[in-house]
Amino acid sequence: MSFQPVVPFGGYSGWAFLNRTKDAQMETFRGSADIQRDVDYFKENIGKVKTAEDLVSDRTLRKVVLGAFDLDGDMDNIYFVQKVLSDGILDDGALANKLSDTRYYDMAKALGFDLSVPNTVMSTFPDEIAAKFEEQQFEIAVGDQDSNMRLAMSLDRELSKIADKSTTDNGRWYSVMGNTAVRSALETALGLPSSLGSLDLDQQLSEFREKTERYFGSSEVSQFSDPDARQEMLRLFLVRADIQSSRTQYSSAANALTLLSGSY
Repeated sequence: MSFQPVVPFGGYSGWAFLNRTKDAQMETFRGSADIQRDVDYFKENIGKVKTAEDLVSDRTLRKVVLGAFDLDGDMDNIYFVQKVLSDGILDDGALANKLSDTRYYDMAKALGFDLSVPNTVMSTFPDEIAAKFEEQQFEIAVGDQDSNMRLAMSLDRELSKIADKSTTDNGRWYSVMGNTAVRSALETALGLPSSLGSLDLDQQLSEFREKTERYFGSSEVSQFSDPDARQEMLRLFLVRADIQSSRTQYSSAANALTLLSGSY
């Protein structure tokens, strides 16, 4: 059995505890037999992989690569994954460039099967992907204890990367909206409904900008390269998520009480 992360309480206090203990917990998690087995196999065999077909035909290699980019749910979508990886990102018509979920772009770029020499044969590649796999699997394990903590971890890491992107701020916002975890966390933090996604993209952008300026004094994503601004967004997310959770629990308890009262 894998080590299960310790998340003794929710909310921002739980986040503070997780941050204090993360390095120690990660070290123990990394040593779990199943994680170690997959990582060792990956490091020993990924250098032999030259094409997307080579990769997807090996279940363990596929598992580690998809797991590294938080795409575990695509384990059985073999031909789709092969298409994303074989297309790469250099061609504007590549599949990864058309998908709104930026995780596919990141994965295709990292493996580089559209390059003359793929990144899989580079000496630093095995350690880089293995580290990402371990980090993502730890986050999944944290999410099994508290789903909001997993979202907070994704938000902290991914929002920082998006904020530092060399692009326009609208471009950064499109990256936010294309990242499932970051978008979900920001919708909660900013009090936006999940139905926002049904609106025109420009309207969505306007809503995100307006709410962000209201709470942070600026609508620019680039402000979240500052750790203090990012922590304030995390605090806002965890407080609002805690309130939503409490309301759901209260509503469920009230409904149960109503049903019980009606039975007498």
